[in-house]
Amino acid sequence: MTVKIVMTINNKDFVISLKQNKATHALIKQLPLAMTMKDLNGNEKYHYIQKHLPTETEFIEKIEAGDFMLFGDNCLVLFYKSFSTQYSYTKLGRIEDVEGYLKVINQSSDINISLHQ
Repeated sequence: MTVKIVMTINNKDFVISLKQNKATHALIKQLPLAMTMKDLNGNEKYHYIQKHLPTETEFIEKIEAGDFMLFGDNCLVLFYKSFSTQYSYTKLGRIEDVEGYLKVINQSSDINISLHQ
């Protein structure tokens, strides 16, 4: 069974299908979350949350636009470009409507989002 949450950007809702792991279960307990995600490297948005999440890090060779991951134990990351990486992440999930997400995300600046059920 796939657990889904909603991410709202600019009054538009996007469904995120979550992986089944300890990090996503802990994240769900923190919802709703409102945050400003900062842009980094022209390919991702990130935000450090106050409560640390359990990790199941793995080496991710290829990041895909629409991936939702955890860097370290408290940095939520949304990717808007696909690229190869040497970093390790805990996989949290994936945005279902990547095309729509890419249309509303401002790739050059910070964005305000909310995560809720």
